[in-house]
Amino acid sequence: MGSTSDLDLPTPLRRILDSFEFRNFTHDELRAATGNFRDRLGEGRFGCVYKGQIQEMDETRITTGLGLDVAVKKMNISDQQQIERQKEEWMAEVKYLRHLQHPNIVKLIGYCEENIDRLLVYEYMPNHSLDSHLFNRGRDQPPLSWVTRMKIALGIAKGLAFLHSQVPQVIFRDCKSSDVLLDSDYTAKISDFGLAMDGPTGNRSYVLTDRLGTFGCCAPEFFKPGHLTARSDVYSFGVILMEILTGCQARDTRDTKVEELVDWAPPILSDKNTRFSILDSRLGGQYSQNSASMVAEIALDCIQKDWELRPHMDYIVEKLEVLPEVLD
Repeated sequence: MGSTSDLDLPTPLRRILDSFEFRNFTHDELRAATGNFRDRLGEGRFGCVYKGQIQEMDETRITTGLGLDVAVKKMNISDQQQIERQKEEWMAEVKYLRHLQHPNIVKLIGYCEENIDRLLVYEYMPNHSLDSHLFNRGRDQPPLSWVTRMKIALGIAKGLAFLHSQVPQVIFRDCKSSDVLLDSDYTAKISDFGLAMDGPTGNRSYVLTDRLGTFGCCAPEFFKPGHLTARSDVYSFGVILMEILTGCQARDTRDTKVEELVDWAPPILSDKNTRFSILDSRLGGQYSQNSASMVAEIALDCIQKDWELRPHMDYIVEKLEVLPEVLD
């Protein structure tokens, strides 16, 4: 298998995508592109996401006849109590994704800010989100193979390592499997930068922030006392690794008793005699035990309560790159 830095799309589609310059769309253009916001792909904190198609324009704004499938995120303007927060998230997405270009970060193609309407236009990811595959949410699809899971894990790690290498660092802040989108080749791309923040500068080791995030996915220091570092992202990545290994959600709320993966899984994964007992049964035993043990150890290192003991993302990338499943 090639590395996740290889082409993410068939060559003709990649050329089309790269030809699109960051664009300020009108609301009418996006209404037409989505068929009046007809085909809804999902709904999140910000609003709904719709599938659409936009046309490439030449320098005179005349269509070249080349079309590209896109995902259009439309801010929910009906909830007045949340509108200010949504505006902040919209601005954060534009701030970061307009300039951050990486094979494992979703491409922002453009935006619309017109009256009270705010929309974002991204490359379309035909294999949807990682969590939809791991937890089979309402879609009839085969389980992800071990090889594909390792490719996805490495892609997420590379995307986060890239963010942490920026000056100042970019901290994703609320990384979870629903934020990991998969292209046609199952290359992982991090999306939803609404809660992203610049990391600490100068002599500071953390930034103070409000406690917005997803329980079960965010590091403990994030919720109290609200300290945020790049290694808060490392903790969240460790949770995603455990989801990839076990096929279990970070926070299971199906029963009356809420169960968090970071509470019950680590003791089992720590024991070499029991760790394979909780690997996702849908794998059918088709995985390398040596590789699974290595990934389990990485996950356990990532979720240590003391953030200073967690590894850096660059180190995690190095560890994942030597797995047999992801070598060139």
